[in-house]
Parts: sequence; structure tokens; C-alpha cells
Amino acid sequence: MMKKTLSVFVAGAVMSVTGTAAFADGHGEITVGYFLEWPMPFQFAKVNGTYDEALGKKVNWVSFDSGVAMSAAMASGDVQISVSQGVPPFVVATSGGQDIQIVDVAVSYSENDNCVVASALEIDKNSTAELAGKKVAVPLGTAAHYGFLKQMEHFGVDVGSMSVVDMAPAEGAAALSQASVDMACGWGGALRRMKESGNVLLTGAEKEELGILVFDVTSAPASYVAENGEELAKFLKVTADANAMWNAGGDAAAAMLPVIAQDAGMDETATAETLAGFEFPSVEEQMSAKWFGGGSQTFMGGVAQVFLDSGSIDSALEDYSGTINTGPLTAVSGM
Repeated sequence: MMKKTLSVFVAGAVMSVTGTAAFADGHGEITVGYFLEWPMPFQFAKVNGTYDEALGKKVNWVSFDSGVAMSAAMASGDVQISVSQGVPPFVVATSGGQDIQIVDVAVSYSENDNCVVASALEIDKNSTAELAGKKVAVPLGTAAHYGFLKQMEHFGVDVGSMSVVDMAPAEGAAALSQASVDMACGWGGALRRMKESGNVLLTGAEKEELGILVFDVTSAPASYVAENGEELAKFLKVTADANAMWNAGGDAAAAMLPVIAQDAGMDETATAETLAGFEFPSVEEQMSAKWFGGGSQTFMGGVAQVFLDSGSIDSALEDYSGTINTGPLTAVSGM
């Protein structure tokens, strides 16, 4: 059921994106995908036109509600770069043969992606057997989907016994508040709303102990990376500078907050709370063993295996190393 729903959703996302938005023609402009209610330092540069200036062309920005939809937009050629695509939807796409590549670690966040159980059920990590047969809203093929599967595996809950409904996080939050579902999984602003109706089973730290890493990447079609390496490096340089500015804290970060909040469609308090749970690794850190020095490749193999075992994908790649291209990021170091 999940597999069928996932493929239908991807096809629908392509139609939705191509039918409702006007995108760049690939010459004097590019189009970049991102998420609303997902505040990040790059948005300060986005609002100030820093990307346009650095690339010497107009950068169009279009928002999505899931990384699966981002994959569909890149497949159709409507989007050249996706910022903060979840690793699981990236793995689903590449496992299915889509030629896209990871070029950057956008953000690491174990506390900002989770599943929430309705308060009325009074289920916690010590009574998870009661989840059998329950209805859960999950955005299929996303980081939240992976986290859901791994948590149920940890607790010994048979996902096959549950009614899994494919819902974007915002829809899942609404369904949970209306008691239409017993549990919902998601991230960002939607996750905060979910928590108003229930409780998480595991904290971010507890999930990391189980090997449930949660991070997003900057991704792009392999053809775009191959033909526009210098342009992509300039894009990543602007992102890295914005991250460094935010990570430094102080007055500069304080000045960034209201700009980021407005662009994310959030109030400043919620933005600050969300950003407090985010980590933006530097270019040097991304090249370390934890990330592109082997950690990310191993993690993606694990994600693929979980989706394969659950029947969410038909096949997996033998090795995901080829889906990471560190060329543009390496170039940033010399810029």
C-alpha cells in the first residue's frame, strides 16, 4: 500500500508543480526549491538578493511541502537546486533511478522531526504495544517516514497492523488535532502544532542513540551539477557564509532573525525555537568522517535497507557513494 501511494504521490507532485508555477527557462535564471516554516540562515541571503548577485542571474524560489515533491520537480526539470531536502526522499529517488546528487549538508536536526501520539491515548515509550492497529499520518518517503519506521522497529510494533495514511505534515497536524488519526509524524511548524495535541515517544537524543540521524541536504540533478559546477559552488558559498554568520551569534544573528522569520512565514519566537534545534555544519565539518567522509554514505545505505524491508521501494543501490558530489563544496574552500 505504501509503495503504491508513494509512486502515485510522486507522479501527482510532478503534475502539481508543472501545472501551477512558472519556472526559469534555464538560461538567465534558475529555480531553487525550499520549505516554508523551516527557517534557515540562507533565507537572509535569499531575501537580500545575495544569491542573485553572486550568480549573476535571477534566482526564483518555490516552496514545497515535502522532499518527495522536490524530487519530482527536479525530475521534470522545473527545479535546478533543492535546499534542505530530507535524506530519505533523496534515497527513495536515487534508488528508483533518478540521477540527482547531494552537494551539501543543509542542516542537522534530531529534535525537529518526530512522531506525536494523541494525548487521549496516554501512550508513551513504555506502552507502545498499544499502537498496534492505530491510524497514523505519515508523509511517505520522507525523513519523518524513516524515523517512524525505525521507531516502530525499535519498539517491536508491526507497521503492517497499523493504518498508515500518506499526509503532508500540516495535514497530519490538523488530523491529529481533530482526532482523525492516533499519531502523526512531521517536522517544523507542523510538528510544533502536533505537540499541542500529543506527545513524542523518543527525544532527539534518544533517536540518535538508535542511529536515527536526521539531516537534510542540498541536492541537484546530476546534469546540472556537471554543467554548472562553478555556479553551484557560488551558490553553496553564499549558503556557507550565511550559516557562518548565524553560527557566530551576537548582533549579526540577531539582525538575521526577523528577516528569516518573515521569509519562513513564522513569528520570531517560533523561529528562534526552531533554529535552536538546528545545526549548520561548516564546509570543513561536512568533509569530515561524520558526513561526506563516509558517515553519510553509510547512513543512506541504512535508510535504503529500512525502506526496502518495509516494501516502500523495490530496490536499493549497492553503494550510495556515487550520489554525493563534493566537487562544488570543495571549490567553496578556495573561494
